[in-house]
Amino acid sequence: MDYISTRGMSPAVDSAQAVLNGLAPDGGLYVPKSIPAFDWQGCLQKSSQGMSEMILSALLPDIPDMGELVKKAYTGKFETEDLTPSVAVGNMTVCELFRGPTSAFKDVALSMLPQLLTAAKKEKGIQEEIRILTATSGDTGKAALVGFQDVPGVSICVFYPQGGVSQVQRAQMVTQEGRNVSVCAVEGNFDDAQTGVKNIFHDTQGKPLPFRLSSANSINIGRLAPQIMYYFRAYRDLLDRKAIVLGDKVDFSVPTGNFGDILAGYLAKKLGLPLGRLYCASNANNVLTDFITTGTYDRRRPLLKTASPSMDILVSSNLERLLYLLSGDTALVAGLMKDLNEKGYYTVPETLLAAIQKEFGAGFCDDGDAQAVIGRVYRDYGYLMDPHTASGWFVAEQNRGENQMVVLSTASPYKFSTTVLTAIGGDTQGTEYERMERLHALTGVPIPKNLASLRGKPELHTDVIPKGKMLEYVLNR
Repeated sequence: MDYISTRGMSPAVDSAQAVLNGLAPDGGLYVPKSIPAFDWQGCLQKSSQGMSEMILSALLPDIPDMGELVKKAYTGKFETEDLTPSVAVGNMTVCELFRGPTSAFKDVALSMLPQLLTAAKKEKGIQEEIRILTATSGDTGKAALVGFQDVPGVSICVFYPQGGVSQVQRAQMVTQEGRNVSVCAVEGNFDDAQTGVKNIFHDTQGKPLPFRLSSANSINIGRLAPQIMYYFRAYRDLLDRKAIVLGDKVDFSVPTGNFGDILAGYLAKKLGLPLGRLYCASNANNVLTDFITTGTYDRRRPLLKTASPSMDILVSSNLERLLYLLSGDTALVAGLMKDLNEKGYYTVPETLLAAIQKEFGAGFCDDGDAQAVIGRVYRDYGYLMDPHTASGWFVAEQNRGENQMVVLSTASPYKFSTTVLTAIGGDTQGTEYERMERLHALTGVPIPKNLASLRGKPELHTDVIPKGKMLEYVLNR
């Protein structure tokens, strides 16, 4: 299957090469030249692993033995064989994406990506080391570190914004063991770190390196494609509960920062799954809400630090893929991205805005509203959620219509215990780990083992660098 760049200035590659490259040489993102025919009804009859195998085989056909790769990625690593179970909460459904090894939705994709990457490397006969670069706003880093830990022929370097992740998220990363892992704080925000990673790819293009660069962010199609599965899983769960019949449309509310998770939903719809509207739920950094409402994407605003740090993003990279998928115009996309880089904003044509608004809705939730949601949902239904999920719930409540509504729950509440304790009226004194224990005592919700085990672990990664030194850091690892 051919993959092309959203900016149209790089040659087409097959799906294995797209995974290896991560980012296209012209700075664009790889997208399939065409969406393949897909037996979506047959996919719904499969287990979660079976769904993944079918979806990934369709979208990444140049990577062999997909069934074995899926088995290696997921067997014994998640709390349930369903991988992403759904639960009914009030008149809505919550799809829990945090049942993996790092208690965040990124586990689904980042358990799979190392398998895809190493298989693609073998398929292409590549002998040199692959160095994975990723920027994280909180959850991607740990999930990528766990996924790539001690994978032969691969090393990984994770950059996170200093002071821009939760205490638990930072602890997860800086305590990570492994001979092939590096973790470094960047003086700046997430957008600085993400732009720095993109610049490294651009600045080293065509230059001799002792390794081959790739990415674990959702700019890599091998990271994005595995996320499609849980939309099928949630739809199947609704069928099993008899909340819908086959063919009914289902709406989703998705906490969104980099636009990857929600774009996976759009790809699920393109594969045939009967989805209705996809609601983009932002926090106070509501650049996406403004864009979907007005057609103007404007990053010229301060990046706010919020209680939902994984959504503290002003440059949503995966939106570029949507612009191409809905317009089919690489020249348009290249021009818009040039405007964003040089001017800080762009405005899409009215026809493209109409196409976006036909598929997507949007809303945002500030910290006060998120805390209110956490407290109210816990009091009313006994269900505990983190602030990112609360943003999704808030937007879902505002947009609930005739269709069943699914809220994607992206992280364990224990990764944000201070915020959650405050929301339910608990005492927030003491250390992060004491707050976890207090939250458990109040609610009875189990603390994920991977988070409880962080207590007392030594910090192994303490580097802090200016944002302009990221390339130097990578070259000297």
